[in-house]
Amino acid sequence: MIKGLFRFGGDLIETIVNQNNIMFSDVSTGVITTIEGLKLDKAGVIKEFKDLENDDEWRKKAMKRLKEHIKKYKTENEKIDYIKDELEKYGYEPLTKQRAGHRQKKWQ
Repeated sequence: MIKGLFRFGGDLIETIVNQNNIMFSDVSTGVITTIEGLKLDKAGVIKEFKDLENDDEWRKKAMKRLKEHIKKYKTENEKIDYIKDELEKYGYEPLTKQRAGHRQKKWQ
């Protein structure tokens, strides 16, 4: 298991990767959600997957593609680094990364 801590505005968001399970937690409220709980912007999804523009099930299909893409990474470290790269594009500031049983380290 590996965790990543991000700042977005005044909020702290923790990302937890445990094999192929990915969860997100808002540190201030304690709300935990799976990857299905992510809010997706339709314009952003269409920018990435143009074939979903006129599809009524665009969110469901985009989520499936995201899950399949993340499963391609072999290690939890590769998965958390991919998530970091994606979140940075949307203004999230990476703070720390922590493997289970180890101390937190600043993200490099």
